[in-house]
Amino acid sequence: MENEAGDITVLLRKWKEGDAKACDELMSHVYPHLHEVAGAYLRRESDDHTLQPTALVHELYIRLLRQRKPDWENRAHFYAFAASVMRRILTDHARAANADKRGAGTLHLPLSEEIPWINVNSADMLDLNRSLDELDAVDPRKVRLVELHFFLGCTVPESAVLLDISTSTAERDLTLARTWLYAKLAARTGSPPNGEPA
Repeated sequence: MENEAGDITVLLRKWKEGDAKACDELMSHVYPHLHEVAGAYLRRESDDHTLQPTALVHELYIRLLRQRKPDWENRAHFYAFAASVMRRILTDHARAANADKRGAGTLHLPLSEEIPWINVNSADMLDLNRSLDELDAVDPRKVRLVELHFFLGCTVPESAVLLDISTSTAERDLTLARTWLYAKLAARTGSPPNGEPA
């Protein structure tokens, strides 16, 4: 992990300095992990979903490339940004899917086994996005943690390292964030979401 951290930080510095090859190297370095995360999301979806892992990662890649002057200082900063972008892509997809299904039944497509009450392809994802924006105003670190863990697929220890906090603090913050989100979503809908907060 330390070696990867050094490699990514060096590539980010080179990209920031204008080395176009560094961007390609960086993406080939992080692509397997990002594709694995995208695949994990989409394996939980029903057979009729339209989003594919490769398309999801390519959309992330395109949005990262749109950063004309990337200002990522290190691996932690890059992964936090990528997690936030992944959240936005899934939110945009849910918004489009929800618009297409107006009046139709909602499919249960959990974002994560740890938060089964959030459906990726439904209005739940839109409510989650709004709730995360509200939480970001009072506790940005918890939002970065949720994004890294749930949207980028980092383990709790990996997320803790990226945020420079202890694993026990990360675990406690995730528990608090899940509980807060569950309560916020229950208040939005007027009834408890499907499933229980962990």
